[in-house]
Amino acid sequence: MKIKNLAIIAFSVFAFLKMQAQVTFKPGIHAGINISKFTNSGLGNKTDFYVGGFGALKLSKFYTLQAELTYSRQGAKGDIAMGSTEYYDAPSNSYITIYNRGTVDASLQYISELTINKFNFTENFYFLAGPFFDILIAKDIKVNPKEKGDNYNKGQDVDLGIVGGLGYSLKNGISFEARIKKGLTDSFTDYYADGVDTNNLVFQFGATYTFAKK
Repeated sequence: MKIKNLAIIAFSVFAFLKMQAQVTFKPGIHAGINISKFTNSGLGNKTDFYVGGFGALKLSKFYTLQAELTYSRQGAKGDIAMGSTEYYDAPSNSYITIYNRGTVDASLQYISELTINKFNFTENFYFLAGPFFDILIAKDIKVNPKEKGDNYNKGQDVDLGIVGGLGYSLKNGISFEARIKKGLTDSFTDYYADGVDTNNLVFQFGATYTFAKK
């Protein structure tokens, strides 16, 4: 019985040490293109960029926990409805309504903290998912005509959401990723569309480099 217990203990210790031997930490950097928009806003896509760093804690052959800190420029732009103007037309003895339109180019800059869970399908292909916490650090909203500018503004200063995507890694430390980032808080205010929730939606295409440091 004692021999059996010793064997179980020895096996457990061996398994634990083997698991610990697989755990590595590697820092890295990443950068890429953002193609973003505000949902339910009527505005189109805006192209910008993101750049940042990360620390990857590889806990097993198939799973890596990765903390990221990223500077991300997002937003939307395009032609949009800007309310209406009504005036009395004497010749027709009626009121005529003119629907106004203009352009908006909104850029929001965030510091983004992400906790990414990476799951390897193979040695090269992986799936990633996790939550993010964004802090708005700057905004630039251009409106034409300018007199309509007071009707458009940023939304919440903090954005919470989820991110998911796929990646392919090379043996030299370079990886290529495609991600979808979806915010859950109001990101943009349009006073002509009061009560409509507008969230950040970002498609990200980029590359990462992981330093070979344990």
